[in-house]
Amino acid sequence: MLLPQLGWATAMIMLCVTVHGLGLALLTHFIHPAESSQRATHLPPVSVRGILMTLAIVYALFILHGIEIWLFAAFFRIVDALPTLETAVYYSVISYGAIGYDDVAMTKEWRMVGALEGICGIILLGWSTAYFVQMLGRIDLRK
Repeated sequence: MLLPQLGWATAMIMLCVTVHGLGLALLTHFIHPAESSQRATHLPPVSVRGILMTLAIVYALFILHGIEIWLFAAFFRIVDALPTLETAVYYSVISYGAIGYDDVAMTKEWRMVGALEGICGIILLGWSTAYFVQMLGRIDLRK
């Protein structure tokens, strides 16, 4: 049963990476960060606009990761890998964040997908962190 697990895990990872990339592109479109040439060379006082843009980015990243977590949770319920939606969401959250879980609740036929969700989540969380740092550097906090 390893090959079907790897195939489904690959499909889920590709779906989440695609959702993540499109989500970051859409977020960038709405944020309109200042161009490099417009960046301040000193640290100006923090403005309301800068704080609101920072909060918007953080909230959007949480929403994006939430969608990806729910996609995996839905998959686990569809294939009946976990007994309830609550269990599937809980398992997905802690797998995505690579926190770890006693996978007794996960059926043996699908536990590899759960393990690979952890790798996917770590990469996407890292991507979001890099994006967040880059966007903060591009936001003109003076306005």
